[in-house]
Amino acid sequence: MKMLFGFEKEDLSSWHRFVCLLNRPTDPASLGIFRFLFGMLMAIDITQERGLSHLDYKYLDGAPVCRFPLFNFLKPLPLDWMYLVYVIMFFGALGIMLGCFYRFSCLMFISTYWYIFFLDKTTWNNHSYLYGLIGFQLTLMDADRYWSIDGLFRPRKRNADVPLWNYTLLRSQIFVVYFIAGVKKLDADWVEGYSMGFLAHHWLFDPFKLILPVQLVSLLVVHGGGLVLDLTAGYLLFFDVTRPYAFFFVSYFHCMNSQLFSIGMFPYTMLATSPLFCYPDWPRRFFGLFPEFLSPILPITSLPSQTSSSCVYPDPTPSASTDPQGGAATPKPSSPRLKHKLWAIFVVVYLLEQLFLPYSHFITQGYNNWTNGLYGYSWDMMVHSRSHQHVKITYRDGTTGEVGYLNPGVFTQSKRWKDHGDMLKQYATCLYHQLPHYNISEPEIYFDIWVSINERFQQRIFDPRVDIVKAEWSPFKPNPWLMPLLVDLSPWRTKFQDIEDTLDNQTEIVFIADFPGLHLENFVSEDLGNTSVQVLQGQVKVEIMEEKKNYTLQPGEQIKVPPGAYHRVHTVSEEPSCYMYIYVNTTEAALQQNFTKLSELQERIRNGTEMEPLPPELQPLTIDNEDGQAEVNATDPIVQLFLKRQRRMKEVKKRREANVLERMNRFSVKKYYMLRRGFLMTAIALRNLAFGLPPLEQLQREVAYANMKEPEAQATHEENLKAEVGHDEL
Repeated sequence: MKMLFGFEKEDLSSWHRFVCLLNRPTDPASLGIFRFLFGMLMAIDITQERGLSHLDYKYLDGAPVCRFPLFNFLKPLPLDWMYLVYVIMFFGALGIMLGCFYRFSCLMFISTYWYIFFLDKTTWNNHSYLYGLIGFQLTLMDADRYWSIDGLFRPRKRNADVPLWNYTLLRSQIFVVYFIAGVKKLDADWVEGYSMGFLAHHWLFDPFKLILPVQLVSLLVVHGGGLVLDLTAGYLLFFDVTRPYAFFFVSYFHCMNSQLFSIGMFPYTMLATSPLFCYPDWPRRFFGLFPEFLSPILPITSLPSQTSSSCVYPDPTPSASTDPQGGAATPKPSSPRLKHKLWAIFVVVYLLEQLFLPYSHFITQGYNNWTNGLYGYSWDMMVHSRSHQHVKITYRDGTTGEVGYLNPGVFTQSKRWKDHGDMLKQYATCLYHQLPHYNISEPEIYFDIWVSINERFQQRIFDPRVDIVKAEWSPFKPNPWLMPLLVDLSPWRTKFQDIEDTLDNQTEIVFIADFPGLHLENFVSEDLGNTSVQVLQGQVKVEIMEEKKNYTLQPGEQIKVPPGAYHRVHTVSEEPSCYMYIYVNTTEAALQQNFTKLSELQERIRNGTEMEPLPPELQPLTIDNEDGQAEVNATDPIVQLFLKRQRRMKEVKKRREANVLERMNRFSVKKYYMLRRGFLMTAIALRNLAFGLPPLEQLQREVAYANMKEPEAQATHEENLKAEVGHDEL
């Protein structure tokens, strides 16, 4: 048992021996290296995922913005003070990395980090929650005993032992992250390959597609591989024999995640946690291989010689005449004191809480849509994918009864309010306070939001008949205006692919399900010249509003709906109905045909087989369009669009085929301008706090200088603005 787990079963035979085990002296080296890496990654994360580089866009100081804090009383500080909060957080992370004023630095980091974390639920995710937990744990640990500035000025700390629970807590936390994420993936949607099916099309999985079809890559590699890795990673990292294999698979997994998802420092943070499962003295052996002249800047390679009051030292025995870490001196034995017992209680309570929270959805029932409870502490990472087909916000003036519609997402930059009942309630309340400024009194707010979860039918998520402003919501009660997930219709997913396979490449399809007594009001664009509704199950009545006619459809029947007009699809059966829209974008199809003809003509011009003289509107096809000048001179809008599309495709191809040096240069330049903006805007904010606001013209010049982008990005940005409809009115 000692060979497998590092302790004997007698260590668990009594509370006294258990306390001694958790406070057993342990080498601080591995913990010190992790502290350094975590602090460094968090300092980098602050400028990226925490949003320092675009803080002014995030908080929009003084603008009418709807926000989504965890507690409604939480408000962001004025913008310049928010920059100061980020500066405190950054120096806290830097202090953790260097082990300088360690406890104070940890408090600086976690206090500001949790404030920002609680300030905006729309940015919540599992790994951001994990960062806060690790920061909290490090605050309580003795992670500054190795390779720290504090150790240089406080000799009693330098190279001193740390209690075993420091490692136990971190290792257990990482084990919980992996294992619970695996248990959550035992969900039927994940096992059957519906959760992340789109990932199999990514270029990272091309090697697997050489021997397997895409469907099997999705099922076996993406879903099966993810499930097995999460369930086993914690165990494989723990044992000596399997640890090398775990390092390979875990590293490969996180490196892939860094390319698949925009999740900031999370893959690298998880990579930094892997060495925690090695023997605590691994840095001494590793850095001992370096040349001696580098020793002043490298971590200490000598064995620990400092005892610590944080540890409980056992009685010396003949078999332990030397220090457990290999030192020559035997420390004096000590007995557990009150603080050692309190730490042991804390470790047990904390780990039990971490095992309980992912399954505490029966307590916090009012938060999530079809996955009850707070998503942020559940570790069900990537288990659900969603797509939104239809979002409508209706308001009714409480005084005049006037009905109108709002642009979805007005007054907010977030999109996550569409999926969460608590955020929808906050959004409705915010709209209630904003609309009176636009002569809408006592407004009622109704939401009609259609979502597909894990490739199911598009269905309503909230009751469109309920005024969300007046609706009740509590985190401890089921959401009464949340529509249930139509799981009984899930078997239809196996038929979706068969139906789609019968269609040609130009035909699109959308699968819809609805509840009895409700209707979908829809507008068919004039671009969709061949749209029909076909019933799969239940009974519907299609109301063509322009013609003032109703058509009742049974399963298997279909009807064409006119383009450029509204229609309603009423569910009149006693059970939920499901139907599908089949349509062809005739405008796009015609455009593609024109593009094909222009491409063929351009090819004939290049190889000299085109003998007919070209009309003036086609002359730009003969000119090189590398600089975009030909498309500017084009008089025919289709030719202009064709040339622009060609140029962008060449740019995309060039970027994809770039060599490693070009990719590194592009990455470095992008990061440089991002860090540059964050630094300059922070300097401006701190100057404003210290000396007051300068004249407006000076402030505009300073912000314009901070906003300077690399030439390629600036050209792309200006092009996007020119192409944007109604740009001048923004």
